Amino acid sequence: MPTAPAPSALAAIVPALPADRLTLADFSGLATTVAGYPYVKLVLDQQTSTVHLIDGAERMLHVQYVAERILGMTRAELARNLDAFNDSVYRAGDRRFLLGTLALHDRPEYGGLFFSLETVEVDTMGPDLLGAFYTTVRALVDDAVPVLLKPANHLQEGFLQGTTAPLILAHELYSTAPYVPLNPGTTTGRLRVFADETAYRTTTDPVRWHDILVMERMPDDIPRVSGLINAKHTTPLSHTNVLAAGWGIPNAIQQGALRSLAQLDGNWVELTVDAAANALAVRTITRPDSVDAGPPWAVTQVDIGKPDLAAAQILPLEQLRSTDAHRFGTKAANLGELTAVLRDGSPYWLGFYEKPRPPRPHLLEYLARQLGTTGTDTGVLDQAAQRMVAEHVVVPRGIALPFALQQQFLESSPAIQQTIGKLKMALALGGEIDGLCAELGALIRETPLPAELRTLIEDSVLRHLTGAGRVVVRSSSNAEDLIGFSAAGIYESVPEVESIEDVIDAIQRVWASLVTTRGVLLRDEAGIGLSDCFMGVVIQQQLDGALGGVMVTTNPLDRTDFRSVLLNLARNSVDDVVSGARDPLQHLYNTMEGGSRTVAMGAEPADVDDQAKATLGRLALIGRLLQAHFAGADGSVDAPVDVEWLVDGDRIVLLQCRPYQLAA
Repeated sequence: MPTAPAPSALAAIVPALPADRLTLADFSGLATTVAGYPYVKLVLDQQTSTVHLIDGAERMLHVQYVAERILGMTRAELARNLDAFNDSVYRAGDRRFLLGTLALHDRPEYGGLFFSLETVEVDTMGPDLLGAFYTTVRALVDDAVPVLLKPANHLQEGFLQGTTAPLILAHELYSTAPYVPLNPGTTTGRLRVFADETAYRTTTDPVRWHDILVMERMPDDIPRVSGLINAKHTTPLSHTNVLAAGWGIPNAIQQGALRSLAQLDGNWVELTVDAAANALAVRTITRPDSVDAGPPWAVTQVDIGKPDLAAAQILPLEQLRSTDAHRFGTKAANLGELTAVLRDGSPYWLGFYEKPRPPRPHLLEYLARQLGTTGTDTGVLDQAAQRMVAEHVVVPRGIALPFALQQQFLESSPAIQQTIGKLKMALALGGEIDGLCAELGALIRETPLPAELRTLIEDSVLRHLTGAGRVVVRSSSNAEDLIGFSAAGIYESVPEVESIEDVIDAIQRVWASLVTTRGVLLRDEAGIGLSDCFMGVVIQQQLDGALGGVMVTTNPLDRTDFRSVLLNLARNSVDDVVSGARDPLQHLYNTMEGGSRTVAMGAEPADVDDQAKATLGRLALIGRLLQAHFAGADGSVDAPVDVEWLVDGDRIVLLQCRPYQLAA
């Protein structure tokens, strides 16, 4: 085990420290603040027993500092050998340099001020090196401030089990963070503070588009508003937060907001969610005149494309491709595409790793390492990826009902047609639509299907899903997964369907979900008329998994982080994740260098085991491959996707894949 230098041998290069100890004042003079945390980068040179503190004003990366300031390399030399150099400082067992950050926190639940020491996220530093690093830095820092060792990844968490060093885990800091900027931005609006969901549901002053909502957690069915403030921790991947990201709505977690903002309830304010700040910025303003012009997003119409109502054939998912969205809806078309690419591979799915990432010409060597192979031959990598997918991934079999069948049903009922006409008139005149939407929804759910249509559906279910046991009946509209209109959580899906009678009932429930008040109003504000919207239906075998969740192939809290993929997971239920009703586990996976960490435990009493973490890492890698495939030939390989999944052992079940919409 490397021996830590004695305190008297410490030398901090920048600046000269009194008595070789780092005080809070010294730290403040060097620190940079990101996401509300001041931190200092540091380098321990074990050869010279020296700690280098990197002045934040210089904005230097660890490796740049080591290469240029200590070893005398030029930046061009570093760029030519960057990957080998990174391996020498992050992976080598006999490394000379230990790299890390020292961050300052003020948390009453942990006794006030303390420092956390952690390595770079991808560092494989073992227990001996971690111990030496901690002992050295602890000796450098003023004794008045505690220093806690923070494992940077799951690997280090395993190394440090049973250690004598005081630890704090990433998820412990995140779960108690007073402020989390979910979606940065600035907005103006009327602040509405609701003590609980009951107060929100029973208010006599309806929520309007210009309101900024403050609640413990946003319910899954809020209308489009101007800003969101959650007073308790929630996942970035709940339906509400996904919609906020797609719509560009400033959105944050600010613990204690119900109390701190209560006196501003009803006031017009400017809200700023800043990723570099340590709290929300809220200031009172006068009511803007621009409010009278209506919501700014209403002036831009979303392009919905032209649906095809001629094709009335029910098809198995395996026969669909993404180009069939105009007949079956985006969800069905994407499931068909997903089935095909997992079966046949893709000419595009190495695209994320083939893209130049200066100074690297590509990331293929990193992909090879992840796949357990060597070299950068794309043919070899493609075959290795295909083997991994074929061995571990399934998409449940199913069928898709086209828009044409819904239209046939609607046209078969004069009462339905008459109510549709009334609803269109009410929308055109700006009248109340709640009653008409409820009436139309009830008619769609309760009107018997024409015998010919019912027989067609029953025959298709029996032919393609016999032996499936249970099925899930999913919505697949042409008014979802669009640029500027995500529609996450707006339409209905019905799980645990067993009999043919229940299948028919579920289909009609899905069709009816197109005309809920919330859905109609959200589409109307986006310029999507009722006459332009149609609903396809997916009927799939329902499979089970020990874990279920949602993955987005990006880091929603740091959009500059192209390496990471965020997974939200719960035991057994995807719904627990997307509804936002229960806090899920949150894992971040690095799909370049590898490695993972738990950023939030949510409501789970314990983390998943190492086998599950390995399977989830494989899922994250598959997400990167799918991301590039769904970008296709247009080259936008960094456009993230949103994937719903189940995991059982080493089997991965993919339930849905769609674009993850982020506002520009």
